[in-house]
Amino acid sequence: MTTPLAAKIAREYGTPCAVIDMDRVERNIARIQKACDDAGVANRPHIKTHKNPTIARMQVAAGAKGITCQKLGEAEIMANAGIDDILISYNLLGEEKMARLGALQAKANMTVAADNSTVVAGLPKAAAASGRPLSVVVECDTGRKRAGVETPAEAIALAREIAASKGLEFAGFMLYPTETGWAEAQKFYDEALAGVRAHGLDAKIVSTGGTPNLVNLGKLKGGTEHRFGTYIYNDRMQVAAGSATWDDCALHIYSTVVSRAAPERGILDAGSKTLTSDTGGLDGHGLILEHPEAKIAKFAEEHGFLDLSRSNTRPNVGDVVRIVPNHVCVVVNMMDEVVMVRGEEIIGTLPVAARGKLR
Repeated sequence: MTTPLAAKIAREYGTPCAVIDMDRVERNIARIQKACDDAGVANRPHIKTHKNPTIARMQVAAGAKGITCQKLGEAEIMANAGIDDILISYNLLGEEKMARLGALQAKANMTVAADNSTVVAGLPKAAAASGRPLSVVVECDTGRKRAGVETPAEAIALAREIAASKGLEFAGFMLYPTETGWAEAQKFYDEALAGVRAHGLDAKIVSTGGTPNLVNLGKLKGGTEHRFGTYIYNDRMQVAAGSATWDDCALHIYSTVVSRAAPERGILDAGSKTLTSDTGGLDGHGLILEHPEAKIAKFAEEHGFLDLSRSNTRPNVGDVVRIVPNHVCVVVNMMDEVVMVRGEEIIGTLPVAARGKLR
């Protein structure tokens, strides 16, 4: 069954279409800001989910200290929109990136992360180009085995290296603890902090991260800020993690059923180029709100394959359904724009300004 709003969106914009509920967006901003305020931790939201300066400014206006970006291209979009406190939580390498970082640092307060000496060795070029010191945090691996130094001794050594580098200032530590690894993260941080203090340094920034870590917010003694990202829209992964409810999911993909060639199967016009192949470890590729027992079982590029064998209700050809994506961050990066709604009214579109900014 197609809702009146879905019919209107399909008529005016076509499907598949990414739609955000601005009432839910605002509620999500307020909820996480209050959680940070209550925990005594600054909010530094990660813009990788929405990739939009308008929403970033909404987050800052609500009380966020600044923002987090993963790539220089994202930070350039945000700085050009007037946001002036930006953490890039990613190793930056190469002459081209140092020139761009220097230009950014000249007009915004930048902090960058590093987990190795090669990255640190290149950063003074950016500081020199900007004409002022560049703040650097040491990224620490506290269990995810992604990026980050693996031991407190390495963190201490890299902090000293940063502090000894011309134009660089050691600013602190960046951590991304696992949901169950905060005791280990505390031990790592305590040892690293004691080590840098023994050498006359201190950590003014101690940044933790992850929307699934909402339940752990404020647990790291000495933590100064937290990097939430997915909370702005939420998705099926966040619901599964317990950090959001279906009512907190602010972005839906509106998709049309284009084929029902057999009773227990069907085809959506949203395939891997819309919903992406990132399952997030979940069964299927999204939740269809109108038919929650249905399974988006697999994809072709423009085909979403429906398995309706468990579904008590089954859609008809032409029905427009609403899908909660498994992983909304990568879905948004597939879109040039999102449609904004309030209640049953369409209020406009919002460009995904930092879409495709992968370097």
